[in-house]
Amino acid sequence: MVSGVNKILKGFSGASNTVHNYDHVLVALRRVIRATDLHSKRLSKNAGLTGPQLLIMRTIRDMGEVTIGTIADKVSLSQATVTTILDRLEHRQLVYRVRSTQDKRKVHAHLTEDGADILSRAPSPLQEDFIKKFQSLHEWEQNMILASLQRVANMMDADDIDASPVLDVGPVLKDDGWKEKEKA
Repeated sequence: MVSGVNKILKGFSGASNTVHNYDHVLVALRRVIRATDLHSKRLSKNAGLTGPQLLIMRTIRDMGEVTIGTIADKVSLSQATVTTILDRLEHRQLVYRVRSTQDKRKVHAHLTEDGADILSRAPSPLQEDFIKKFQSLHEWEQNMILASLQRVANMMDADDIDASPVLDVGPVLKDDGWKEKEKA
C-alpha cells in the first residue's frame, strides 16, 4: 500500500509526468464510473433490481416494519424518491405498504415473499465493499482521498449537484441539479 502511495507521490515530483497526470486522473474517473455501471448491470441481470431498489429492500428487511421517512434517512434519498421506488417495487409485488393502525399518517413498508427471495439472491451493493476497504485505510489516507475527490468534483463544476452515497448509474435527467455555465 505504501509503495503505491510512493508511486503516486513520485508522479507529482517529475515535470515530465505532470503533462500526463490529467490523463491518469481521467482514466481513473472513467474506471470508477465503469465499475459502477458494470455492477448496476450485473445487479439488474441477476436480480432485476437497481442499486437504490436493492438498498431500500435491504433496509426494509433489516429494520422490519419501517416508515418511508426512516427508509429515506437510512439510504440518503428523498422521501419522494423512496416513494417512487416503492411504487415500482410494489407494482412488481416485491414490497407492500400498510397504513399504521396507531397513526394513520404513517405508512410502513414490508417485503413480500418474492421480494425476500430476490433479495437473498442479489449481489451486495457496490458501496458495501468500498466502505469496508475505505474504513481499513489509515485516517490520513481517508482524508487525502476525500479532499482529492472533493477537489475533483469542484473542478468539474459539480459542487451543487445533489448526490447521495448510493452508487448507481442511470439516465441523466434535465432536473438532476447540473448547472450549465453561463456564457460570458
